[in-house]
Amino acid sequence: MSDRLSLAFHGAARTVTGSKFLLRAGGERILIDAGLFQGLKELRLLNWDEPRFEPRSIDHVLLTHTHIDHIGYLPRLVKLGLRAPVHCTLAARQLAELMLMDSAKIQEEDARFSNKKGFSRHKPALPLYTSKDARRALKMIRKQRYQRWVPLDRSGRLRAMFRNAGHILGSSFIEIRVPSRGRELRIVFSGDVGRFDIPLHVDPRPLVDCDVLIIESTYGDREHTTTSVLEQIREPFRRTLSEGGTVLIPAFAVGRSQQITWILRLLMREEKLPEVPIHIDSPMAINATRIYSRFLDKRNLDPEVYEDGRLRLFPDNVTFHRSVQESKRLNDMRGPRIIISASGMLTGGRVLHHLQRLGPDRRNLIMLVGYQAEGTRARDLLEGRDEIKMHGRFVPVRATVISVQGLSGHADRSELLRWVGSASRRPKTAFVVHGEPDSADSFARELRERFAISAIIPNLGDEFDLVELLARRGAAKRE
Repeated sequence: MSDRLSLAFHGAARTVTGSKFLLRAGGERILIDAGLFQGLKELRLLNWDEPRFEPRSIDHVLLTHTHIDHIGYLPRLVKLGLRAPVHCTLAARQLAELMLMDSAKIQEEDARFSNKKGFSRHKPALPLYTSKDARRALKMIRKQRYQRWVPLDRSGRLRAMFRNAGHILGSSFIEIRVPSRGRELRIVFSGDVGRFDIPLHVDPRPLVDCDVLIIESTYGDREHTTTSVLEQIREPFRRTLSEGGTVLIPAFAVGRSQQITWILRLLMREEKLPEVPIHIDSPMAINATRIYSRFLDKRNLDPEVYEDGRLRLFPDNVTFHRSVQESKRLNDMRGPRIIISASGMLTGGRVLHHLQRLGPDRRNLIMLVGYQAEGTRARDLLEGRDEIKMHGRFVPVRATVISVQGLSGHADRSELLRWVGSASRRPKTAFVVHGEPDSADSFARELRERFAISAIIPNLGDEFDLVELLARRGAAKRE
């Protein structure tokens, strides 16, 4: 068995997307997450670069959860030669099929549209990967249960365990145990840490004792608001709906759509919001909700979501729009009504067609929820842009734009610190990832000052010898 123990950062380093971490341990090469870069054009272009590692050399892939910035690069790796088993939880496997097939479809449709309209610099425009690549990737997935060891070498001493991270259905933080020089090192990859005491998902499980922690910092420099969702949306909803306008909510199909519809249902039933039609225009959100219903039980879902022993997520006056024809019918429907459609950062999908139609009308309301990555259309709206580029042209936005806080699936700074503090023994070293520079810097300082953890913010492409790093940390402590 090789003594080499190193960790390389091929994504989510000083940015919030593209999570890819390569662990070399015991002669095995283990890739944790295979995320797509999103947002800024300079980041998106990285998806087209040859990876800095040879895909054929990977022995195992471990997926923390199924958001595209964590799994969306997997079909590309398969296209480039990846043949390793891919491990994730049971529910994550079901959601991965929705996410990857949808991502491949968007890649193919964007390429066709670019060729049709002629606004791509590439002749012809090609998809990053195809539906065939996505199907091949899905066949490589091995389903794993929470709290069970997954052997990563023949001896079984190099092993991994998935634990519930409370972020979305099937999400995990992953503990890897590595035999090294007569002892066992423990390494934890946080994935995306969920929130505490919010509707739908359970709290993240406590952090296990570890030597090295790779931790996200999406909200590492800020707190979620304590103002209720109702207080934030009541007045803008009242104005929009009373004037016959439409509320457009771009929302991630997995996790966020289910959470929003549950909250709207509750508020309407309590007569705190007017009863108006709600339209879920996202086949993936509809399918994801069915998967939620299939997998979640009271150990994984807040009791409030159950009524008479049944899982209830959607309001009674909700209409589902699965086909393109059903989606187009919304064009002829006037307000007042609410449309929920993916994607949450306005990076693609049907929601762009709704934004193109509804954005220029002052009577309408665009409600942004959750984190909006730099370089996305949603971030542009958040920062006050009055026109947005879509499908090769600029569209004016005169509708009211609000950002509703408290609906993010990511832990904020205090919740991240609470999670780190839930371990009985603090990690010796932490790598702070999956955050924009200011957020990562701020959170790293908190870890150093509050817990005396050696916090490192890696750059893209950095590789660290973990044995040497931990030895230096131990020597510094003794001094």
